[in-house]
Amino acid sequence: MNDALNQLQPYPFEKLRALLSGVNVPADKRAIALSIGEPKHPAPAFVAQALSDNLSQLSVYPTTLGIPALRETMASWAEQRFGLNAGSIDPARHILPVNGTREALFAFTQTVVKRSAPGAAAGLVISPNPFYQIYEGAALLAGAEPHYLPCLEDNGFNPDFDAVSDDVWQRCQILFLCSPGNPTGALIPLHTLQKLIALADKFDFVIAADECYSELYFDEAQPPVGLLSACAALGRSDFKRCVVFHSLSKRSNLPGLRSGFVAGDAQIIQAFLLYRTYHGCAMPVQTQLASIAAWQDEAHVKANRDLYRAKFDAVLAILQPVMDVQRPDGGFYLWAKTPGDDQTFTRELFAQEHVTVVPGSYLSREVNGSNPGAGRVRMALVAPLAECVEAAERIAAFIRRA
Repeated sequence: MNDALNQLQPYPFEKLRALLSGVNVPADKRAIALSIGEPKHPAPAFVAQALSDNLSQLSVYPTTLGIPALRETMASWAEQRFGLNAGSIDPARHILPVNGTREALFAFTQTVVKRSAPGAAAGLVISPNPFYQIYEGAALLAGAEPHYLPCLEDNGFNPDFDAVSDDVWQRCQILFLCSPGNPTGALIPLHTLQKLIALADKFDFVIAADECYSELYFDEAQPPVGLLSACAALGRSDFKRCVVFHSLSKRSNLPGLRSGFVAGDAQIIQAFLLYRTYHGCAMPVQTQLASIAAWQDEAHVKANRDLYRAKFDAVLAILQPVMDVQRPDGGFYLWAKTPGDDQTFTRELFAQEHVTVVPGSYLSREVNGSNPGAGRVRMALVAPLAECVEAAERIAAFIRRA
């Protein structure tokens, strides 16, 4: 067996199940889960129809590269969304369809990380802390060493990249970004992205920007910038050392479709295509055709944002009088401070109110004696509005009783 498997930590939801095991919940209160970030809004009917209309493609082997029409649609969407010049993304060189960003982030790391020589220090995969656990697991199984940058409130919940030493950057092979962040919802500003691109050039590492929450934001006039936006602002048409990950899961409420794409540096995309060809990853053709329909429509995405906006407005009006919680820059999570230990808060809230949240310490790693997620919980506002409001009212009542 691969010895690196022994380095993998339990997934946050495994820890959560153990924490809540054996807890007696109120029989008169239905369960409300604010724990898992699984979109619950209805999937677009026209996408389901496109999938149904193309079930004959079940008899066709899909190619890893995907059909040209899908890559062209993805390239066009990215150019329009991130303010790129038309034609700046070559669908044949800069785009690769993937079966959701989760497997793509993992496989990408296996592609990019260079194995260290015997006796040499392992390369670093740098990520925000708290973080999406795939970054860590992918690094360990690629033979790299995870390196965590704390995301603290006094820095807007973004890493303090200026505090990273040259020695760390020198060993860096991949820098993972997540904007809007999971779980903080923080956006990385354009000038910071440009600064990171300069660091990638200087120290020769790859920036992997996980932007799967990029279409969930509050101000319709100010969509979040992304790594491709920073490349465009710098006149960087080759996207050198820059790769972005996008998905239909959150944008279009299609987590079960397992559809997304990777875009950026053509040389890296070519290597990733080679890896994925051997890995055996290819999106079914009927899924590709349904994905084209989703990427070509923005009306359902705006309607999706409207639903989240209403939930944030209603829930924050209930919670802000009793706990320290702020509207994030984007995404669908609240990153709330707890009045005491986050694990105790989570367990007692479940026991008294039958509401499930995730302890922030489960989403982070302790570094130098400090866990940046400790004393916070993540709440996913994915349930219907009425259910989110009921959960908020129960949480507020729980805090007032404490």
